[in-house]
Amino acid sequence: MTRRQFLGIAAASIPAGLPSSTPGAEGAGQVPHRVLGRTGERVSAIGLGGFHIGKPELREPDSVRLIRAAIDGGITFLDNCWDYNGGQSEVRMGKALRDGYRQRAFLMTKIDGRDRNTAARQIEESLRRLETDRVDLLQFHEIIRMDDPERIFAAGGAMEATSVSPGTRAPRST
Repeated sequence: MTRRQFLGIAAASIPAGLPSSTPGAEGAGQVPHRVLGRTGERVSAIGLGGFHIGKPELREPDSVRLIRAAIDGGITFLDNCWDYNGGQSEVRMGKALRDGYRQRAFLMTKIDGRDRNTAARQIEESLRRLETDRVDLLQFHEIIRMDDPERIFAAGGAMEATSVSPGTRAPRST
């Protein structure tokens, strides 16, 4: 499947006109928004995933244009991961979020470090590549081994890397 075919299918799957009575709809033809868990944050009911935007066959300017078009169209939830395409997905998303686009997006990324030092390094790399001082949601990626939760929450585990210094924005629980 080509990118053009994928985008055509994706665009066709988005309703052209949502009735204004649709819960969470901002008006006819706009992307509906929902409250994300218990955070109180309103985000678009559909999001833009970051994996495909860093693929080598998609040119960087096209990635930036795609992300900005999604935000301009009402999609506010952006998903990424520090290791998608060797970090290129975050680099491209960071470029797309320049010029005021960051303020219009709910930015989420994932890390897969299980110890404090690895997780801290991955968080710093993500923030640098995304060209931001914060993400709105951080997730631990690929919790697939039985001992992953224990490693993350243990003393010296990755959860310690998510601590917030006094005076900075604290993470929200979901």
